[in-house]
Amino acid sequence: MKTSIIKNISLLGLLLFLFASCEKDEVKLIANSQGTAGTIATSTNSLELQEDNASSEAITFTWTKADFGYSAALTNTLQFALARTNFAEPKEVVLVGGTSSLSYTVQEFNTFLLAMDVPAGTNSTLEVRVKSEIFNTDDITPVYSNVVNLSVTPYSTAPVVSFVYVPGAYQGWNPASADSLISPASDGIYTGVINFPAGGLEFKITPAKNWDTAYGDAGNGTVNTSGGNLLVPSAGMYRLTLNLNDNTFTADKYSWGVIGSATAGGWDSDTDMTYNNGTQEWTLTTNLVAGEIKFRLNDDWGTNYGGAGGTLALGGDNIAIATAGTYKITFSLATNTYSVVMQ
Repeated sequence: MKTSIIKNISLLGLLLFLFASCEKDEVKLIANSQGTAGTIATSTNSLELQEDNASSEAITFTWTKADFGYSAALTNTLQFALARTNFAEPKEVVLVGGTSSLSYTVQEFNTFLLAMDVPAGTNSTLEVRVKSEIFNTDDITPVYSNVVNLSVTPYSTAPVVSFVYVPGAYQGWNPASADSLISPASDGIYTGVINFPAGGLEFKITPAKNWDTAYGDAGNGTVNTSGGNLLVPSAGMYRLTLNLNDNTFTADKYSWGVIGSATAGGWDSDTDMTYNNGTQEWTLTTNLVAGEIKFRLNDDWGTNYGGAGGTLALGGDNIAIATAGTYKITFSLATNTYSVVMQ
């Protein structure tokens, strides 16, 4: 009996020892709050861009993945800055997840540099690095790769493309007849307004009136030439903005209308106008009675325009209509003017 008790106590002690050993041997994965940065390299360190080679490849950036101590969804951002500015106001390009390289043609990189205000015809030095951070968290500090110096000389040129085109379900997927986005400053930033009906919400963006190159959805508000269809969430008029300097894209509900005692809807509802991307004007032909009108954004009084003498004023006075009749109304924020002409 005594021997049995001793054996049981010994067995219990052995089990406790093994359990404690297992506790000590347990490995817990904890994110490294500092992280280990990846690295970046470039295919060249000196570029003198020539317009004659616009379609040729200019440069490729390659990078390795940062390590935060565990498998995490990372957001990598390519940062560019003029030398000796300490990346105070970097130009950023959000990189597509899962990729490890990014290439630019001569034309693309030249446009990018000019948008950074890098002077044309002059040699400048850029600093380039990759910022890596864990997606959707502020608890872990971002890490930064090594910095690569890049000597660049962009060229000055008249705009190669002032328009891009938006073929989609709303118009039968035909680039030849698609609505356009315009870049008034020819700076790689294109904007325009398109009306998407129910059932016609998907589209792509093409630099020319064909399918040779088409930009689609690359996720997180970015586009690339291998992405799927872009999509607005519901029917209506949207202001589209495409920035080919960093391949970002936005679509925001955007419509202007006429409201007032001179309109059929009175002061209760707007009569929508139609936008012309080429002229950057909103127009409406409608019947008015004697009374007053104003212009209103998105059926809301948060932004409205009035004014006298054909000049727009934010929140300005009501515009008087003296005589009933059919009128063509024109409204342009590009020139800050309006007109109301009886037909």
